[in-house]
Amino acid sequence: MNPALKLWYYAGGRLPQEHREFVYRDVTGPRWLLRFTVRSLVQVTPLTTAITLALVFGLGSPWPLAVACGALGFVVGLYFALSYAPESVDYRLTKYGYPRGAATAGRRDRTAVQDRERQAKYDAVWRQSER
Repeated sequence: MNPALKLWYYAGGRLPQEHREFVYRDVTGPRWLLRFTVRSLVQVTPLTTAITLALVFGLGSPWPLAVACGALGFVVGLYFALSYAPESVDYRLTKYGYPRGAATAGRRDRTAVQDRERQAKYDAVWRQSER
């Protein structure tokens, strides 16, 4: 995939259907939440910067107040984006023809072996008294 198309995707754009496997790997891979956070930052930062500048130059607000308002908008926007990250990527995959919950199931399948090994280690240490 060309870099311009990838940049468009991380800025919040939609890719053509032929890149649906890339989107699936993006939202189910090992660092999916980090990539989701970067994508959210790329989307939230210009908006909060524009609001801050509009407050200062358009409404004549003092800089500290405008920066505080912009920072609060940034924090709230990022908080809500990360709060609904699993649901958001599941919905994104439905736009590419995957069934609802495909991203969550893909991540669960990818980590199933590790999860079973961790559970077995935990049970071996902490569940000895129940036997």
